[in-house]
Amino acid sequence: MIRTKKIISLILLCAVVPAVVIIFYSAFQNERYDLAAVIVALLSTAAFVLSFEKGSQNVKLIAVIAVMTALSVAGRFIFSPIPFFKPVTAVVIITALYFGSEAGYITGAFSALLSNFYFGQGPWTPFQMMVWGLIGLLAGLLARYIIKNALTLAVWGALSGALFSAMMDIWTTLWMENGFNIGRYFANIAISAPITAVYAVSNIIFLLILTRPIGKKLERLKTKYGIS
Repeated sequence: MIRTKKIISLILLCAVVPAVVIIFYSAFQNERYDLAAVIVALLSTAAFVLSFEKGSQNVKLIAVIAVMTALSVAGRFIFSPIPFFKPVTAVVIITALYFGSEAGYITGAFSALLSNFYFGQGPWTPFQMMVWGLIGLLAGLLARYIIKNALTLAVWGALSGALFSAMMDIWTTLWMENGFNIGRYFANIAISAPITAVYAVSNIIFLLILTRPIGKKLERLKTKYGIS
């Protein structure tokens, strides 16, 4: 039963959410992104709930995820004067490393949704929710390899920066062309290379600084409250 729920959860996050984002963009272009964001949030929450096991620790897990999401949002605010240099991805990854794929996904998705009430909601919001969520999901699935040492953390931080930029360039291409043009997409990747480098460097720095101290506290909470 647990395995079945896990499979359903992964299908929701890896297949249904991207399909919703693409369908809404194809059908409404830059309109109705608000409804798309709400549906992505609901699907992310549903997948997160499916990962629950019976027990009172679920409430505590939700509280921890809420705190991590708040930390991610606050970090985006604090570092807003520095373009593209944000701790959001690092916090999402750390959440996933210690609490799993679904927790990482919902932290990423809601970090984008909530922080954009300050930075500005738009047709990019569902894409950001999906991309930060998928980065968290992948980090959870690969946690045992990522958390090995500082080098593996740094490598994953750099790869996550490249992944975020490459996937957001899909939205940029759709917005510029009103459709997907592969040539324009690769041109956008090339143009955004300096920004991608900043993403990668910021991820590496924040992961190396934050993973150990935050991770120790998260491990303590998991042990104290029996959170799985």
